[in-house]
Amino acid sequence: MAKKPSIPKGTRDFTPSEVIKRNYIFEVVKKHFQTFGFQPIETPSFENSETLMGKYGDEGDRLIFKILNSGDYLNKVDDAIYTSRNSSLLTPKISEKALRYDLTVPFARYVVMHQNEIDFPFKRYQIQPVWRADRPQKGRFREFYQCDADVVGSDSLLQEIELVQLYDAVFTELKLGGVNIKLNNRKILSGIAEVIGAQDLLIDFTVALDKLDKIGEEGVKKEMAERGLTPEAIAKVEPLFSLSGSNTEQLQALKELLKDSETGSKGVEELTFIVSAVEEMGLQSAQLSIDVTLARGLNYYTGAIFEVAAPEGVKMGSIGGGGRYDDLTGIFGLKDVSGVGISFGLDRIYLVLEELGLFPESIDRSLQVLCLNFGEKESFAALKLVTALRREGVKADVYPSKAKIQKQFKYANNRNVPYVVLIGEKELEENSFVVKHMESGEQQTYALDAVGNFIAGL
Repeated sequence: MAKKPSIPKGTRDFTPSEVIKRNYIFEVVKKHFQTFGFQPIETPSFENSETLMGKYGDEGDRLIFKILNSGDYLNKVDDAIYTSRNSSLLTPKISEKALRYDLTVPFARYVVMHQNEIDFPFKRYQIQPVWRADRPQKGRFREFYQCDADVVGSDSLLQEIELVQLYDAVFTELKLGGVNIKLNNRKILSGIAEVIGAQDLLIDFTVALDKLDKIGEEGVKKEMAERGLTPEAIAKVEPLFSLSGSNTEQLQALKELLKDSETGSKGVEELTFIVSAVEEMGLQSAQLSIDVTLARGLNYYTGAIFEVAAPEGVKMGSIGGGGRYDDLTGIFGLKDVSGVGISFGLDRIYLVLEELGLFPESIDRSLQVLCLNFGEKESFAALKLVTALRREGVKADVYPSKAKIQKQFKYANNRNVPYVVLIGEKELEENSFVVKHMESGEQQTYALDAVGNFIAGL
């Protein structure tokens, strides 16, 4: 008995309708990437393990899919390592490659390898799949697309302002109003760690703080304690959990809190510049808000941190994020090249648009005209008509076999076809074709040698 087919958890098949809707999002994002001056690149789906490992923190490393070496990969493993059952020792011996975890680290590798071919500042966009060995849940998959835009070779804060505008432009065209672009700065987090006496535990502090929206204030305090922060340090952090007011008011409070930290004060200064500029120029539909608990636990952010939340009332994780990394290329030997970038979470954006009914009504219309099949002679005339329509860019097809007319109309309805063409024996004799508008039920006759009259009315 044949085994029931299945796919790995966290992966999906996509129906024609889903692919069309996903492509709609891709096209909107790509259009604005290009409008803002970004250029496309692509990188391999897998990288050398050494390129990826150690770049995302301990939690990220655990989520990287490793690829087994080809052939007898255990043959060269010595008995001591094999029998130790120590995965950290065994893995490098049997796996030298891994599926990419994101597009940012491969991009940094690309910049270093192609630095002599690149004009800096280099603005690139990349739309490709990534893989993470995460626990699948709503809006979280093991295989998913990222849509990234990055600028390297410039430390100007004008780039951060442009990225906020880019988010706003894309979500405005998608008619997804009310998204919240959250903004923080890694220097502020470093300054807070400094003033509470936890400089040596910055990563532990930020990883725990980043989970506030998932595990709540008490959960964060508990995790901070488990990660080594003292009760005194945790008590000093508490005001952050209830920081409120306008962006200006929050920045003023942070300025006072971090007045004795040079790093923290620099972070407040950078945020103030970005917020002031964005507020002066205005946003179309998004809102920008300070969120000092936003940490995005990745090790490489050094300045601004972005995270985009869906409109209020939609239960969904972040639908975008990114930040400034002052020396990401340094991990591959190219020092002092600053960069900043953002990512659009395609799969989550799709779910939000679906939930809110924001896809265009006609988006599923993959076929504009269907010619019914009344027999051999009639279908040949229909194919000639369809050929003429296709040459004019009309999505048209002929039902492939002579079947009951009711069945053919049902097919047209299932495909959401707006116009059905009938060429029967009578129409052949009169050198004409009949068009039925499926929504209204109205019918109109056209001459076969005047197809342009029909096209003009589409």
